[in-house]
Amino acid sequence: MLTPISTPIAQSDEGLREMRQSSDKLLSGRFLQVFGDQVTLPDGKSTFREYIVHPGAVMVIPLLVDDQGQTRIVLERQFRYPMGQVMIELPAGKRDGQEDLLLCAQRELREETGYSATQWAHAGVLHPCISYSTEYIDIWFAKGLQAGSSQLDAGEFLEVFSASMDEFFAWCRDGRITDAKTLTGALWLQNYLSGAWPLQWQDGP
Repeated sequence: MLTPISTPIAQSDEGLREMRQSSDKLLSGRFLQVFGDQVTLPDGKSTFREYIVHPGAVMVIPLLVDDQGQTRIVLERQFRYPMGQVMIELPAGKRDGQEDLLLCAQRELREETGYSATQWAHAGVLHPCISYSTEYIDIWFAKGLQAGSSQLDAGEFLEVFSASMDEFFAWCRDGRITDAKTLTGALWLQNYLSGAWPLQWQDGP
């Protein structure tokens, strides 16, 4: 049986770092690039690492108050080609260059769902594929939603709908929602609603 480590955070990372020896671009796509690097391991041996360079993205957790005063969450249904199926997700999209992350979140919410929000709060950041991608997803909450017209990109097809909190958490529990970023959003939402993880809200544009 393994003995638990009493102090999980070490004082130094030097005994774990890998150092790049060389790097080759294996593929250059429209917005993804794949690299193959030769690296030196902490014990001095060499190995090969393949990874994807991603521009980064945002995800929005939009909270909608219905006519009965109940808070609901805005979600999307979208066909994801690599999975070969329609997935239920929170609104999200990639960052354009060095775009301000809040402005990116506001843009993606408006373009994908048609909603704008009067209040925003930054939650944190998610690294969904740490073993093979540089991708990060910045997580934002939005409330005070106001309906408008969506502005989908050419070739983008999705359905926007809302769910109750009970429905959303049940779908995460039962495996109807398996998207990693949306499951992380559910964790944040549960802790926000319980008061365990407070947020600092700011007015939108």
